[in-house]
Amino acid sequence: MEDLRDAERRLQAAQLAGDVEALDRLLDDRLIFTFGANVQTKADDLELHRTRTQVVTKVAEEELTVLAEGRTGVTWFLGTVEGTVSGTPFSARMRYTRTWLHDETHGWRIIAVHASTAD
Repeated sequence: MEDLRDAERRLQAAQLAGDVEALDRLLDDRLIFTFGANVQTKADDLELHRTRTQVVTKVAEEELTVLAEGRTGVTWFLGTVEGTVSGTPFSARMRYTRTWLHDETHGWRIIAVHASTAD
């Protein structure tokens, strides 16, 4: 499970750095990201970072729970995320549930994400 925890932390670092190449390696091509009524793909997510439409300036983890069973893993993140979207600042306490798949070629990659605000 530690390698999955490490993958989650690499994801957080890539988000903070706006590192599109690292994000590309961590996100499965079939990724679906759901936040409220919004649904995005891997291409959508990478484009937000590539164009700097979304810039993450803070990821403060409060809790991280990790479960790995065979080639499937789930991470549950609770924490504060801050940054800008189209130049407008945001700050939110968030919950993310991420489903990961593992293979020998890519290691751990995210295939599904659900996010919600945590008040």
